[in-house]
Formats: sequence, structure tokens, C-alpha cells
Amino acid sequence: MTGSNHIKRVAAPRTWPITRKTSKWVVKPTPGAHSEERGMPLVVVLRDLLHLADRSKEIKQILQEGKVLVDGRVRKDHRFIVGMFDTLSIPAINANYRVMIGDNGKFKLVPIKDASVKLCKIVNKTTVRDGKIQLNLHDGTTMLASNDYKTKDSILIKVPERKIDQHLNYGIGSMVFVAAGQHAGEIGKVKEIKVVRSSSPNTVIITTAAGDFETIEPYVFVIGKDAPALEGVGA
Repeated sequence: MTGSNHIKRVAAPRTWPITRKTSKWVVKPTPGAHSEERGMPLVVVLRDLLHLADRSKEIKQILQEGKVLVDGRVRKDHRFIVGMFDTLSIPAINANYRVMIGDNGKFKLVPIKDASVKLCKIVNKTTVRDGKIQLNLHDGTTMLASNDYKTKDSILIKVPERKIDQHLNYGIGSMVFVAAGQHAGEIGKVKEIKVVRSSSPNTVIITTAAGDFETIEPYVFVIGKDAPALEGVGA
């Protein structure tokens, strides 16, 4: 099988928790909010992580019947890209999950009770028409807000309404989740932020019960102050 809708399994992002040698090809996600490295197609989530069915054809049927919601909205495209902190709901079996990164650097699904809130990191801000502030978020989405929010802060968003529910500030003492790199999946508190005077990203010293480690700011997501503000993080 060839074509732009598939990629070789051996070439798939290492974040995808799939077998590499059972077959040659795997579905490629539709371009969307998340990058291919930071997301995976819905069919892979339902088949390879949840094991709802063994074949893509069966997964497509489940989706066409409107039985799966991502961030509170029905998604029928089997190639729809799903990424970190997204919520996945299957009302027919009363199941909700949050997409997370495990300590092996691969995606995993964490069962949750409340799928009405997701976390987004503010990657930058822009000024748009009429001087309004637009927040550009890690999942590729945007939203208008006041200028009280800073780059690298996180926000909790009610879904599917997409209303800000809580503001989580980035700084010394913030509780953070590491999304990539050698320490992927770890949680700790920011001890020090090292500003790099070059095009390279700033680095962060994070302290945990097991000791301190250093990573780069793009890998760090604020998840709370003294405890995670979001269900399913750190599970």
C-alpha cells in the first residue's frame, strides 16, 4: 500500500505506541491542531491503545456512528489527529480518557471521570484586529483573551465550549509536567529558570523527590502549584 494517507510503521513517530513489524503501513493523521510528532490518528488510538476492535474497518464504523468524542465534539474522521492533554470520550461504554505521555516517551490513555476540561500551554501571543490579544496554544488552536496571560503559562479550558476555566502561571515553584526528552512523563517543581542568550531555548531545573534534573522550556507544561490542577496528570 502506498500513498500520502499512510506511512511505514518503522518510520512512524517514536511517540506512537504501535508495533513496528506486524505490518508495513500505518495510517497517517490528517493535518490538524497537533504536529505529527505530538499527535496520532484517532484510528490508532482506538485500535492500538484501547483495543476497541482489531481492524481499521471496524473502527471506522464506530466513528461513523458518532460514538467517539474528542474534547467534547463528535469526530468521525479516522485520521483525525489526537494529542497530549486531549480528552477522549465513548459515552456508550461510559468511558473517558486523557491523552498523556508516559515515562517511556510514548502516548498513553489515562482513565478520567470528568472529560469537560483540558489543559493548554500558551506558546505565544499575537495582537489581532481591534487590538485584541490572541493566545496561540500548544495544540495548534487559538483563542481571544485579556493580556493577563503570559507565554509559557497554562490554561484550563472547558470543552467543547472553549472557555477559560483556570489560569496556571509559569515561574519558580510552579508544578510542571515534562512532555518530551529524557525525563518525559515526570512531574516536579520549577527550581530555576536559566535564560539562554541565544536562539537556543531556555533551560529549567526541576526538583522532584528523587532529585533535580534539567530540561528545556519547550518540554515543560505547567499543571498546577502544589498539586496537579487536572485529573489524569501524573497517573
